[in-house]
Amino acid sequence: MELLYIDFEEVNEMFINLSNHNSALWSDAQKKAASEYGEIKNIAFPDIPAQFTEKETIELADRYCETIIALKPDYVMCQGEFTFVYHIVSRLKKYGIKTAAACSERNVSEFIDKDGLSVKKSIFIFVKFREYV
Repeated sequence: MELLYIDFEEVNEMFINLSNHNSALWSDAQKKAASEYGEIKNIAFPDIPAQFTEKETIELADRYCETIIALKPDYVMCQGEFTFVYHIVSRLKKYGIKTAAACSERNVSEFIDKDGLSVKKSIFIFVKFREYV
C-alpha cells in the first residue's frame, strides 16, 4: 500500500483533513471552522485491512506521519480506523502539531421502505472540532 504523492503549494497556515470525508462535501459551518486554522488540504484516509498486523498498521501510520510532518501543518483533523488514528495522533503531538476530531450531532430516523426493508438514516450536523489532548 503506497502513500500517494501529495503536491501542495506552500501556504502560510494549513489545516489537514485526514479522513474518508473530503472537505468538498463538508457543511459550510465545518469548512468555516476549519479555515480558521488554515487553508484546508485533504489527504485521503488509507484503507486499512482488518488482516493488518499491529506492525503493518504502525508502519503505514509512520509513512503518513512523515508526509504530514514535512508539510508543517498547523492543525490536523484525523478520523478513521482507531489504531491507525491513535498512532498518527500520538506521533504528531510529539512534534507539536495540533490534532482534532470533528464533533457532530447525529439525527437518526428509522423506517420501513416500500419493499418492507428496515432503513436507518443518519444525518450528521457539525458542531465543532475537539482537540486530542
